[in-house]
Amino acid sequence: MTRTTRTPKTAVLLLAAVTTAALTACSTLTGVTSPAAARNHVTVPNGTAAATPVDCRTAKCVALTFDGGPSAPTTTLLDILKQETVPATFFLQGKGHTDTYPDTVRRMAEEGHEIANHTWSHKNLTELTPDEIRAEIKPVQEDIRKATGRTPTLMRPPGGATNDDVSKVMKELGLAQILWSVTAKDYQTTDTALIKKRVLDQTKRDGIVLLHERYAGTIPAVEDVIPALGAQGYTFVTVSQLLAPAQPQAGKVYRP
Repeated sequence: MTRTTRTPKTAVLLLAAVTTAALTACSTLTGVTSPAAARNHVTVPNGTAAATPVDCRTAKCVALTFDGGPSAPTTTLLDILKQETVPATFFLQGKGHTDTYPDTVRRMAEEGHEIANHTWSHKNLTELTPDEIRAEIKPVQEDIRKATGRTPTLMRPPGGATNDDVSKVMKELGLAQILWSVTAKDYQTTDTALIKKRVLDQTKRDGIVLLHERYAGTIPAVEDVIPALGAQGYTFVTVSQLLAPAQPQAGKVYRP
């Protein structure tokens, strides 16, 4: 039997590749960019003010994101965010959500939150044809446009499942793909304390936090997470503010 010995460097590279594939649920994906890398690729003259209220090149930023809404509990979450003056990014689902709660979608926009696409029926996009992918994206784009007057430029693939074929369609549709670095797995538990602990344990600068407001333990956890992260010096921003002064590029995948 022939034994193969890999150098430590090779092992690290292989581990990185496996980790990337696991996080994005795909085997063919190139060009994943972190928020910091996106910002660093933009040259801004010295003394130029940031285009957003917060400059994450210097501030300790974190983005709260919520998937799968809007739903009945979303208004309670919006009340909390408004009280705390915290912007969020909402990746909205279509069937039973954007088609059912257009007033909530409108309120999100009016209160300064970022609105993005999370597909019509939460299918794994890597298992669909290009036409089927378009059918998952376009109705949500239209629902959001009707409610807010604006069409999203960001989307999140369900389960983080994407690949180069999905990226081609997203480029065609003008959508950047946003993954995450923090997940509380709130779809598996109603334990508010556990959700809070998972978020606080995982959050680092430039983090993108994935939550779902429709699960019972999440909104109470958010009430505690916001002041806890604030006490650690974090500034809350939308995903686009996190990337600024870079502009999200259609088809590209962003993940801290």
